[in-house]
Amino acid sequence: MKTIFLCGFMGCGKSTIGRLLAKKLGRNFIDLDDHIEKTQGKSISEIFQSDGEEFFRRLETDSLKTLGKSGAVIATGGGALLSEQNARIAAENGVTVFIDVPFDICYQRIKNDKSRPIAFNSTKEQLKERYDARRPLYRKNSSLIVSGDTTPLETAAKIAQMLI
Repeated sequence: MKTIFLCGFMGCGKSTIGRLLAKKLGRNFIDLDDHIEKTQGKSISEIFQSDGEEFFRRLETDSLKTLGKSGAVIATGGGALLSEQNARIAAENGVTVFIDVPFDICYQRIKNDKSRPIAFNSTKEQLKERYDARRPLYRKNSSLIVSGDTTPLETAAKIAQMLI
């Protein structure tokens, strides 16, 4: 059973949709950020503060290698599948689904979230630049693209249908 990797910008619904999709498919669900927090014994914000973003990105790669063959539905972090190495790990172990949600919707969901260090410490304009830079990479590194402009349940159902 191939692992399903969900990618997309912060606030696109990867974790919410991932839980619903895993339930629908009878699979385990793994939130990559939660997994990293558990293994490190620190929050993502604390990891960024104490060890930096580069260290965190290495943790993402190591976790993808470890979890890649799990057959689970994995909600990756917003930056996890931007690197060629991580995209390759995902492609070799399963299918990557890009949840494409307009920036303004993502921004409304993340703008005051202290648990997202990049979002919390950036202006709307900086986040929009990051979104615009990342979106083509999400598209490039994904096998499937789904519009996330419906409810999470509807989006999960669309993804399940695409995987059949």
